[in-house]
Amino acid sequence: MPRPRKPASPFRYFHSSPEVIRLVVLMYVRFPLSLRNVEDLLFERGIDICHETVRLWWNRFGPMFAADIRRQRVSRMRGFRHWKWHLDEVYVKINGEMHYLWRAVDHEGEVLESFVTKKRDKSAALRFLKKTLKRHGKADAIVTDGLRSYPAAMRELGNEGRREAGRHLNNRVENSHLPLRRKERVMQRFRRMKTLQKFASVHASVHNHFAQERHLVSREVYKRRRSAAFAEWQNLMA
Repeated sequence: MPRPRKPASPFRYFHSSPEVIRLVVLMYVRFPLSLRNVEDLLFERGIDICHETVRLWWNRFGPMFAADIRRQRVSRMRGFRHWKWHLDEVYVKINGEMHYLWRAVDHEGEVLESFVTKKRDKSAALRFLKKTLKRHGKADAIVTDGLRSYPAAMRELGNEGRREAGRHLNNRVENSHLPLRRKERVMQRFRRMKTLQKFASVHASVHNHFAQERHLVSREVYKRRRSAAFAEWQNLMA
């Protein structure tokens, strides 16, 4: 009986080690650094690569790492009780044209879904909700702001009774926009809708992976969790 084939390594055509590639993607996606900032920081550590290599690697491997993280978290959270979602949308300018980035965040602050549209009407809200529900299942409560597109879309989906809305109830998701906003300024805005969608999805997964809620735990617990997160990161796509 023939032995099953071992899956080919995604790093097989690259001269650099997987550890260096993971470090480059981590630095660029997680922190508000430009491509040239990452190049200079790596050069100080003895790693000589071009800023275009940083761009190539995050484009190639960022979605792979994000998908691996997302698979683990989705399977872990399915069937979770008392799950509350917070939904919100922010405007993002792409080549001078207004677009909207919709985000779903759970009660622990983890970003569940990011979705980019040109409008924020009922149709856009419906597509966003369907995508989120398909991937993550149902929530016990869904918190939104006063945008009328949300109740219209939820009425069509038959879950309007789970909606909660009110002043300050949605602060969790509004604060979750801040890391991406900082990165947007460093990147001098996005130039294509596809690039924004891709980066927002990758950034959300990496942010979730390293979000340890350090203000809620002791220093020792935080250090253990951080070490575990970095160990898991080194095993991505292994």
